[in-house]
Amino acid sequence: MTRNATNQLLQKAKKSKSDEFYTQLCDIERELQYYPVSFKGKVVYCNCDDPRKSNFFRFFAINFHKFGLKKLIASCYREQNNDIFNQHESEKGFYCEYTGEHGDYFNPAEIELVHFKGDGDFRSAECVELLKQSDVVVTNPPFSLFREFVAQLARYDKQFLVIGNVNAITYKEIFDLIQNDKAWLGVNLGRGISGFIVPDNYEGYGTEVSANETGQTIIATNGCLWLTNLELTQRHEDLDLTKEYHGNEEKYPKYDNCDGINVNKTQDIPKDYSGLIGVPITFLHKYNPSQFEIVRFRKGDDGKDLCVNGKCPYFRILIKNKRIQMPELRKISSVIVSSENASSQDKEQNLCAIS
Repeated sequence: MTRNATNQLLQKAKKSKSDEFYTQLCDIERELQYYPVSFKGKVVYCNCDDPRKSNFFRFFAINFHKFGLKKLIASCYREQNNDIFNQHESEKGFYCEYTGEHGDYFNPAEIELVHFKGDGDFRSAECVELLKQSDVVVTNPPFSLFREFVAQLARYDKQFLVIGNVNAITYKEIFDLIQNDKAWLGVNLGRGISGFIVPDNYEGYGTEVSANETGQTIIATNGCLWLTNLELTQRHEDLDLTKEYHGNEEKYPKYDNCDGINVNKTQDIPKDYSGLIGVPITFLHKYNPSQFEIVRFRKGDDGKDLCVNGKCPYFRILIKNKRIQMPELRKISSVIVSSENASSQDKEQNLCAIS
């Protein structure tokens, strides 16, 4: 109950322009270790980041030469107050560029900021121009704008590594990218992302809010993921299947509106079932496109949510195991093999007769 409430608070706060959430350096280090050559010779753009505070910018600045970056860019949004009663000039958004001139030494106070004419929204023309100059985008975008953010990256054909809510998988735009092998989940998921740095006045409660070693307030969440299109060795590793369907049919109920079985946990996917299998969305964390085919998301043959005995389990992804042939295909293969063997025997007999 506390976990769900905390995730709801996080979502609500992320939508608020007055709240700021920063990714912890330890979480960035934990994920970025799996992409040692992905940034070599590249321009990296952190387009939702105040370079004076962002741990993304800090990480890449410190590791600029280790990762072989060409350039590092960060841009920051500032809300514009267009109220006629506002007596103060709106603060402009800003950005900075870094080319590794300080070596491994990094001091945020020495960063030279360049102010935009506008607010620095990632969708603005000024930020899009910076995006066009970049190769890879790495950041923690606003959760409420996640699908629009990723759609922009796809539109400009950019590589990316971004943090989002696990439920972003259920967005059609995001799921389509995953199904078409144009995006996939990173290495860390759920508890693999330990939490976000939030303002000291953040209204949290319970065990989900704590302080780190420097006294910063941290909100923990079990509902986040890394989404990327950077190549990962891990995504080509086979999921080890140990369960069997045959002889355990009662553990794998059929859907009411689809000729497939329901599986509640990824670890329970049977190794001997050739038909459609409905799995939870977290399966995508273990998804190997060479081992499984993603058939469709959520819906049965009638266009309605998949259901078992009248009840709909939480969003399911229908998959097929590519390594198992359907019974019909096995029969066809057997006939073909038999035919080929018979043909070979006929040829041998003909050759004997000729000789």
